Amino acid sequence: MFADRARIFIRSGKGGDGHVSFRRELYVPDGGPDGGDGGKGGDLIFVVDPGLNTLVDFRHKRKYCAGDGKEGSKRRCTGASGEDMILKVPAGTIVKDAETGKVILDMANRTEPVVLLKGGRGGKGNQHYATATMQAPKYAQPGQDAKELWVDLELKVIADVGLVGFPNVGKSTLLSRVTNAKPKIANYHFTTLNPNLGVVDLSDGNGFVIADIPGIIEGASEGVGLGYEFLRHIERTKVMIHLVDAASVEGRDPIEDIKAINKELEAYNPELAKRPQVIAANKIDAMSEEDCEVLMEMLEEEFDSQDIKIFPISAVSGKGLKELLWYVNNLLKELPEEPIEFEQEFFLDMQEDEPEESIVVAMEEPGVYTVEGPKVERMLGYTNLESEKGFEFFQRFMKENNVLKRLEELGIEEGDTVKLYNLEFDYYK
Repeated sequence: MFADRARIFIRSGKGGDGHVSFRRELYVPDGGPDGGDGGKGGDLIFVVDPGLNTLVDFRHKRKYCAGDGKEGSKRRCTGASGEDMILKVPAGTIVKDAETGKVILDMANRTEPVVLLKGGRGGKGNQHYATATMQAPKYAQPGQDAKELWVDLELKVIADVGLVGFPNVGKSTLLSRVTNAKPKIANYHFTTLNPNLGVVDLSDGNGFVIADIPGIIEGASEGVGLGYEFLRHIERTKVMIHLVDAASVEGRDPIEDIKAINKELEAYNPELAKRPQVIAANKIDAMSEEDCEVLMEMLEEEFDSQDIKIFPISAVSGKGLKELLWYVNNLLKELPEEPIEFEQEFFLDMQEDEPEESIVVAMEEPGVYTVEGPKVERMLGYTNLESEKGFEFFQRFMKENNVLKRLEELGIEEGDTVKLYNLEFDYYK
């Protein structure tokens, strides 16, 4: 099954919390703090796997989470780091923010793994917070939170040339004739459902990758038929070959078909209409020479002014294919070699470090709560709580730093005691 879209949940690992402990050994009664640091959370990593060509694996599993870092331990031991989560995707995969639809990452030209969500930093143990005035700190830094996101994965095939046209004009036949691809071919009155890729191998190392883009119908840019399912795969192609039924076997007008396709391409993405195009008038083996000449004159009159080259061909007999392929090959040499890459539109908060100062809120015993940390200690050092303004600042500090909220989450009730080092307060709303 060809799957070119998937929505998944991704999450990096949370950093492990720092540890609070004190050195206790025989003959060392006051050994001081020795709490170790928490381990780093695992990263969420994307990497291109050349052996993949669909996103089908992501249809069966939707959540991908890296491992959390472990808490530090006594004797200054650092907690174990969380395990990375590595997601293997096919080349050409785009990662988009599910909510906004904006591009976060394009894996078209990535040869190295890309860390999309960095794991949380481990918190520092209480060994780091000993000072001359606070030689036995009872707090440690919590680990940095994990980062999480819902993303849409979209596979846009990587091909130099896109073969476009209405259904049943002979695209699959042409692809099978000029490449080693083996698409299913029959006189169906519906279209190929999967984009087929093949390599055109010309002499002296010349050649290119060509994609048979499933047949476009009018209104595709607005989602009619399978709409975006098809147009998505044209976006990376550098050159487009418009294949038309020159013999009008099914009563189609070749000129109107080309205009209709260009209209859909421009409506979907205006940049597509600006890319080099070539017209391949197929099925000339079903026409008389006179009718073929008349049609070529009509096509040239209509499209010469747009600098679009026209080739009469037969995908069945092979007539005209050599000239068409060499022209496209030389046209590609004038264009950049790297696949077209989509610019990043959505920027994640990649801040690696939070402020090292932390506030630890804990319940010492029922009805008694403690609030400690470097930030609290510093605030108490420059705040005069006996003044009205100083006490208002203190109350604002407690609110803005979510201390009151965290006390309520721990179940504090009116009349309970809150300790801030050598200070004690009664709690009232």
